[in-house]
Amino acid sequence: MTAPDRIAQHDAARLFHSLHVRGQPLVLFNAWDAGSARAVADAGAKAIATGSWSVAAANGFADGEHVPFALAMDNLRRIVAATTLPVTVDLESGYGAAPDAVAATIAAALDAGAIGCNLEDSFPGDGSLRDVADQVARLEAARRVADAAGVELFINARTDVFFQAPAGAHDIVMVDAALERARAYADAGASGLFVPGLVADVLIARVIEHSPLPVNIMAMAGASDRMRLAQLGVARISHGPGPYRGAMRWLTQAAREAMA
Repeated sequence: MTAPDRIAQHDAARLFHSLHVRGQPLVLFNAWDAGSARAVADAGAKAIATGSWSVAAANGFADGEHVPFALAMDNLRRIVAATTLPVTVDLESGYGAAPDAVAATIAAALDAGAIGCNLEDSFPGDGSLRDVADQVARLEAARRVADAAGVELFINARTDVFFQAPAGAHDIVMVDAALERARAYADAGASGLFVPGLVADVLIARVIEHSPLPVNIMAMAGASDRMRLAQLGVARISHGPGPYRGAMRWLTQAAREAMA
């Protein structure tokens, strides 16, 4: 295995940071393997992002860190090798509860060539939220490893506050809880705030107004389109499992027609 060029990796990470501009959202059409990464790159993407749900489904696993870690890292290496674009990897909850375990995961992702990652603040087993202090310690460990490697890793701190209730039940109280976490995560070294599940424009606007970090929204049913999200000040739009699901729907329909 060839070690990554840390200077080039650092430069790619800095480029990726620069793509997060409030009101000019970076669109990440999430890939799951080298082939899908090449297809997204050919479409004119500025960066490649993996989605854990899609990677899991493509390899016959359920989401929630059920993909063996060695397989996840091998898949990441193949994606990095398949494109010249910056690659950020969805590491779910960090493949470990303790900060040391998260640090080891980040080190492996860096060695595989990643310049960014997602880290969730929920438990993979049941989706419940970790204590803020526990997640802060995990984020601090991730930042220390990246700093030691000399890579300005983009740590996208995902908070699952808005997965604790259906969209219709989201309110200001939940927004304030997410913002409390955002401030703590920023102090711990996070680079961005990811709030999947949040779709209401008025609540998205409040998060953006008060977040110390650039805000990442997931494209999903009920969410506004790219133009509206840009008007709200979103800095990043992720498509999550949507691309994989769309590709599989097309494949199923094409196969059905071929066999009819």
